[in-house]
Amino acid sequence: MTRRHTLTLTGGDGLRLVADEWGPAVGAAVGAGVGSAGRPQTTVILLHGGGQTRHSWKTAGVVLARSGLHVVALDFRGHGDSDWSPTRTYGLEVLRDDVLAVIDQVAPVESGQGHGGRRIVLVGASLGGMTALLVTEAVPERIAGLVLVDIVTRLEPAGVARIRDFMLGAPQGFGSLEEAAEAVAAYLPHRQRDTNLAGLRKNLRLREDGRWHWHWDPEQFWRERSPAPEVVVAMLDRAAAAVRCPTMLVHGRKSDIVSDEGIEHFRSLLEHVEIVRLDDAAHTAAADDNDTFAEVVVEFCRRA
Repeated sequence: MTRRHTLTLTGGDGLRLVADEWGPAVGAAVGAGVGSAGRPQTTVILLHGGGQTRHSWKTAGVVLARSGLHVVALDFRGHGDSDWSPTRTYGLEVLRDDVLAVIDQVAPVESGQGHGGRRIVLVGASLGGMTALLVTEAVPERIAGLVLVDIVTRLEPAGVARIRDFMLGAPQGFGSLEEAAEAVAAYLPHRQRDTNLAGLRKNLRLREDGRWHWHWDPEQFWRERSPAPEVVVAMLDRAAAAVRCPTMLVHGRKSDIVSDEGIEHFRSLLEHVEIVRLDDAAHTAAADDNDTFAEVVVEFCRRA
């Protein structure tokens, strides 16, 4: 039976990070982290993209938990219900360290009850995928599988610029949820517009100025706060080349971020990567085709 609650986690520098959890929690499963067939149980950690939240996975957490997986969906620092950094520190290496701290809490190596055998599969979309690559590089012995959602190491500049423009495009907020929905529809023209604003409301907050603002810290998206693109590419190339665990790339064919050339470069670094293409999805592939996405991740976790 699937259960859900919110965890409050402590990041490396003391920030409060919030996550949702589904399935058998660590310590609650039969066999203390070992499945009925004697195989270590799996914890799947879902890492969202920039400007998104843990809610961007829609029903994926529930579907994965129903298959017997322990699932944790994290809000990165500066996103959703997690704390914003008072020092405006949001680099990839900092996010990596946050995820390492989360892993230590939700799937500890030493608990006295055998949880060190718990398998971890990282599922990362866009920014979350970049972070997952760095985490896998840092603790390869802990990661049993890696799923990257429409992210490679070399991205299309025009697509990256479009995302950044959207992230910074409403500094004064929106006068209503309907106005915000119009902005999202213009940003995601391939997706059928959702008339139910409940999901959108999870990503916005009504502030004292009476306007709706995205619930992320815009400081992290200013170009001036980011390292040079070539530095990021070199960091990600190095991390990708070091990956040895089973890896799957879920690519949205309508993506303007990941190109065929980018995929081929990624293959040159990581020859064993499995490519799954979603015909009707774009860069937001997990949300664009959530049912298919959840199915392929469940099947991957069974094989990894």
